[in-house]
Order: sequence, then structure tokens, then C-alpha cells
Amino acid sequence: MNDKKQPQPPAELDTPYGTAELWAALRPLTAARIGLPRTGASLAIPALLDFRLAHARARDAVGAALDADALQADLSLLLGQPALVCRSAATDRRTYLMRPDLGRQLDADSLALLQASGSRGGLAVVLADGLSAQATQRHALPVLEALLPLLQTQGWALAPVVLLHRGRVAAGDAVARALQAEAVLVLIGERPGLSSPDSLGAYITWAPGAATSDADRNCVSNVRPEGLAPHTAAAKIAWLLNQMRLQKRSGVALKDQMHQQLEAKSTTARHGP
Repeated sequence: MNDKKQPQPPAELDTPYGTAELWAALRPLTAARIGLPRTGASLAIPALLDFRLAHARARDAVGAALDADALQADLSLLLGQPALVCRSAATDRRTYLMRPDLGRQLDADSLALLQASGSRGGLAVVLADGLSAQATQRHALPVLEALLPLLQTQGWALAPVVLLHRGRVAAGDAVARALQAEAVLVLIGERPGLSSPDSLGAYITWAPGAATSDADRNCVSNVRPEGLAPHTAAAKIAWLLNQMRLQKRSGVALKDQMHQQLEAKSTTARHGP
């Protein structure tokens, strides 16, 4: 009788990081690439091709242009009037990507258009292509549809909505100053990720001026159906805007305590003061 133990095949499923079955159960719960299958020291072909496809989609999103005519038509139906179409000082997409400083400024014609609008006070809303025009194209309108009734309830006056080509977040400050708005909301396509080429960001600033910095803004990010749903983002934006008006501040000076306040109200409603 041979008592010598027979060599066992490598147990590929028993790793320090869990079994293949475990990863298969976890993958549907996140867009992150976790527990990727490997062939030797390299990624398996399907995982590698998926990565390359995601990278290509992110690159395409950065270079894509906004379909301004379609978005303008949708805005006209929603608002009852056309948006003001403006441009940054970046004359083309390549310049916009290479010169972020120009994307933060308005060109002369756009500045004159806004100043001639006769707007005074209220909230300025800017829709900008940013680094993912498809994010603005897909998600800005659903956010506005959910947000406008909330703003009306809060008593906000709305300055003319601006559709901005090749704009960066800080260009919203220039828009607000030209419209003499109290606050500005910039809905802009965020830098694409490998699992989110169409993520929309909402940047909100109280009393923007020439010296305004990113520290003076509040941000609601990853707005898309697979991230933060548009109606949820609209509720948070409305809460932040209301607090900005009450506290006369924004950015790092304004803490997002929306959920704490809602929980406190719910507790009071259940148990009494």
C-alpha cells in the first residue's frame, strides 16, 4: 500500500481574497472592478477588453461636443423661454482642454449678452458641458425638472438660465456677476471615470465674486441613475441653497446637515418635542 500523499492541484478558488463564487456574488453590487479573473500574472482577456472599452468611452466623453440645439429645445419646453447661449474664452475643444484658465472666463459677446439681459438678483443656473458633455445632455434636465418646483416653494427668483459651451465651474461666477445674482448653480459634466463616463456635478456658490475660490463652493457629485438619482440630487441642492440664503455663506463654511435635520424632525414627529 502506497501511503505517499498524492499532489493536489492548486486550489485557485481558495485565495486570501475569497473564492470565485464570493466575487461573483459581490460584483453586481458595485461598479468597481473587484476580484478580476486572471490568467497567470495577467488579467483574463474578457476583463482586459472590458477595461479597454471603459477607457475608450471615457476618452470619447472628454472629446464629445454638446448637442446644444436639442438641449436648448428641451430647456425651452421646461422653462417656457429659451436659455441664453454663451461661450467661454476657449475658442475650441482642444483649447478648452489645454487651457483651463480660458474655460473659467466668458468671451466678450457672452458677457455683453448677459449684462444686457437686465437680470437683477435671484439664482443663476448654468448648464455647462465640462469634461463630459453627455452627462449634461442626459442628466441636467431631469435634475432641473425635480429642482424647479422646490425652488418655487422656497421663493427663489430665477435669473435667465445659461447654456455655456466649453465652460468650467468658475465660469459660473462670471455669469452670476453679470446677472447680478445672489447665488449660482452650475450643472456640469464631471471628469469621466472608468465606470462613469456620464457623471454630472452640481456646484453651488453664494455671492460669487472675483476672489471666489473652490473652497467657497458646495458640490453634489456623481449625479446619474447609477449614482445619485436626479430627484435626490435636486432635494440636496434645494436644501443647500436654502441654507446659503439663511446663513449667507457657502463652501467649507456651510456644513451639509440635511440628513441630520430630517432625522431630528422625524424623531420629533414620532415622540414629540
